[in-house]
Amino acid sequence: MSAEVAIRAAVIEALRGDAALMALANAVHDGEPARAAAPHAHVGECLGADWGGKDVAGRELRLTIGLTVADETPARLAAMIARVDPALGAAGVREGWRIVSARLLRSRVARAGGGGGAGWRAVMDYRLRAVREG
Repeated sequence: MSAEVAIRAAVIEALRGDAALMALANAVHDGEPARAAAPHAHVGECLGADWGGKDVAGRELRLTIGLTVADETPARLAAMIARVDPALGAAGVREGWRIVSARLLRSRVARAGGGGGAGWRAVMDYRLRAVREG
């Protein structure tokens, strides 16, 4: 299995396994859902590149995580954002790939839909480095 597919699955599983995040969100989706009741999270696009060392097979991945709430204020969104890093740190080995580092590259928080009362949305771009084990 490719590192991109395996690591995306590990991240989705880790986000779904975070009880504090799931207390704030209805679901974590694989890809941005066409229709979903807020609050929810999704794991979006994943871009991969070769990374590693002399005796280490590795991949560097750019992964997008999105969060959406329907609230008037972004307070719940802030609490959801705070749970992403701990969840990434708890991601397990999947299909022989293990995350060795996760770094937030950039994040954006804005009103969802651009109108008043439409809720809030966060998009976070992470750089993940993964190595093949075994």
